[in-house]
Amino acid sequence: MRAILNALGLEKHSDYVRDYFDNVNMRKCIYMSTVIIVLELWMIIRLTRKIFKDSLHSQFMHLFEKYYSNYLILLFMGLIMLIYSIRFIRGKCRNRAMIILTKIVFMVVCIYFGIKVSLNDYYKGEQILTFITMELFALCLLTWRPFSAFIISGASFMYFYYKMNQMIAVSTMINRNTLSIANISDTGVTEATKINFFFMWISTIMVCIANYNGIRAQALKAENLQEVNNYLSKLSVEDELTGIHNMVYFRNEAEKVLNYVTTDRDNIVFLFFDIENFKSYNEKYGFHAGNDLLIKIAHMIDDAFNNSLVSRFSDDHFVVLTSIDGAKNIIGKLSGEIKKLQKEVHLELKCGAYKPIGNEADISLACDRARFACNSIKKHFDRTLRLYDKTLEDKFQLKQYIVNNIDNAIANGYIKVYYQPILLTKNKEICGLEALARWQDPNYGLLSPGIFIEILEEYRQIYKLDQCIIESVCRDYREAVDSNKPFAPVSLNFSRLDFELCDIVGFLCEAVKKYNVPKEFIDVEITESALTDQHEFLPNAIKNLREFGYRVWLDDFGSGYSSLNVLKDYHFDVLKIDMKFLSGFSNNNKTRPILENIVSLSKQLDMLSLTEGVETNEQCEFLTSIGCDRVQGYLFSKPVPIETLRERIAKGELTICDEYKS
Repeated sequence: MRAILNALGLEKHSDYVRDYFDNVNMRKCIYMSTVIIVLELWMIIRLTRKIFKDSLHSQFMHLFEKYYSNYLILLFMGLIMLIYSIRFIRGKCRNRAMIILTKIVFMVVCIYFGIKVSLNDYYKGEQILTFITMELFALCLLTWRPFSAFIISGASFMYFYYKMNQMIAVSTMINRNTLSIANISDTGVTEATKINFFFMWISTIMVCIANYNGIRAQALKAENLQEVNNYLSKLSVEDELTGIHNMVYFRNEAEKVLNYVTTDRDNIVFLFFDIENFKSYNEKYGFHAGNDLLIKIAHMIDDAFNNSLVSRFSDDHFVVLTSIDGAKNIIGKLSGEIKKLQKEVHLELKCGAYKPIGNEADISLACDRARFACNSIKKHFDRTLRLYDKTLEDKFQLKQYIVNNIDNAIANGYIKVYYQPILLTKNKEICGLEALARWQDPNYGLLSPGIFIEILEEYRQIYKLDQCIIESVCRDYREAVDSNKPFAPVSLNFSRLDFELCDIVGFLCEAVKKYNVPKEFIDVEITESALTDQHEFLPNAIKNLREFGYRVWLDDFGSGYSSLNVLKDYHFDVLKIDMKFLSGFSNNNKTRPILENIVSLSKQLDMLSLTEGVETNEQCEFLTSIGCDRVQGYLFSKPVPIETLRERIAKGELTICDEYKS
């Protein structure tokens, strides 16, 4: 039913489709009016020549009334239509009422001309081609809604038929017997004329419908394309979730602002905003609630800095380019307003600020420095704002150095593997080693993993480091075996990003095969926090590791609030208890029963228990007494190079299990 209504033109047009029809009609009017002007001028010239040639001056008034007047009216209308159509196309006249009026007047004049001329022709026994031509001009070349075309054509055809039917039709016939010409006159149209006339009307209607639906289909197609282009254009400058500007827009506009001659560069600042604990808010209340919160905060920041550049940087991060004057007060008010939005999860607004120096115009670098300043006060609940300064500059330079030089460090062997022993509680013999990365840099010296690992994860480069450690551990095993030196099974720390950014399981299998390392000599540690991110690829990766013959450990157990859910959903070979449980061991009476229950739980779940961070004999003795299987910590050894570890074993300071001796 709807398709029929659309085909008949009974549906409501969108503004775009309506304008499309107007443009098409006005362009057609240019061609039609030009043809009409040329034809009418030719008809006027032709008739004038006939008057002078045949000396018909005495009949001028008769000819003017019958022919000249019609030619001049149509010529005048053609000129008006041509002028208006050209002005419309040039955008100088877009009044819709005038478009409709001009179109109707043009149609009426054309049909009137066709009827009048063709009635004269029909009376003389000639064809009614002028009427048909004007119908096609007015109704088929111009685009009308089918129901309008039906009404207009029906009325004009009926009127023309009525006038023909009242006339005495003249036909000429040759008398075959006398070879004379006889004029036979009858009143009204013949049956053949009626039938032909009806078919001409039907044909006109069909052409109108086909023309309308063809243009309508083109209009809808163009409208859909326009909507897609508008959507893509909108996405190119607008953040899809929050509706404020995105970073593409920010970078382009910020660069313009910095390069304006009128910009007071001493009074501008880049601000980077981060919503502290937004991830916890998301996990507790769900993504829909989290998105609603982001949208609300985005518009709060946008409104607070209404005369500045404001954009969503990523996730729960926003950037602003604004004037320094009054910025601190605005940030303070924003912080207070955002605190009002919190429920059970504590929300904090953190802001880092960077003031460009001299003629700096690198927008990305400015945002990075403001972000770095913001990150420096995370978890500092007494601070909301931090300005990027010389202290942060040094740290930032180191950060940039790490990101830019990780490939070079791997290629030149600056990345070293340090091993920390894991001991059996029953006899304090080494049963395993944990491989830990160290960066021995020629410029900065020995870099702590606490510095570079977090940075590599932030910039999604951590997989390069972990692949390097895998390769080094397998190579160390092969060298130890070939030299008849002791070597215990090694546990490797895998980042969540390893599984996301590369096929870390495939890389491990290739390295093990390359150096002919037994799979029982390689264990994989996965942190509890990685498993609470709910990424689909992690369960499959853990399953594949176990199927390939590797043991999988749960690292940092107890560091998050989803520990028990992780134990419920996954199967691990070793439960590695976070070192935080041992902090304040002597003074906190709750520590002992908690550790005892965790160890007991691990046995019930058929897992070995390992506690890290052991620093005193008291801690070690307690863990032994509650049945903890393995221990690791500075009490026995800090992470050291493989050569140092072998020296300590050779000196008898450490003992390795018999099965792992050379």
